[in-house]
Amino acid sequence: MTAVTLIRSAELSDVAQYAYAATAPKDARLIFLAGACPLNRDGSTAAVGDYAGQAAACIETLEAALAAAGAALTDVISTRVLVASARQSDLVDAWAVVRDAFGAHDVPSTLMGVTVLGYDDQLVEIEAVAAVLDEV
Repeated sequence: MTAVTLIRSAELSDVAQYAYAATAPKDARLIFLAGACPLNRDGSTAAVGDYAGQAAACIETLEAALAAAGAALTDVISTRVLVASARQSDLVDAWAVVRDAFGAHDVPSTLMGVTVLGYDDQLVEIEAVAAVLDEV
């Protein structure tokens, strides 16, 4: 059972491909994840030059970090997707991968174009917060 409740509003546009808000109960354990980067185990950047490929690599990193914290994508309460590009089409390419990975669990998200990211050849990074209910 997930601790996350996604909130939608009939007063807001249904064009956005995510819920507008999310909540977790007061007894939920929050997990704040570092930005998931498209790094291979050896530290090299995966999918150089490929926005969608790097988004997929970031999802893999995010899933591994969530698992280490006892969570899964369905426990994510919000995301921020950073894309090193001024072209909207590049942002959309990365976003499509993220949206598909989350499926019906369409958490509140922000998609941003940025000038540069921290690793050589890095084009995408995904920040996330998750909430879980620990079994007693």
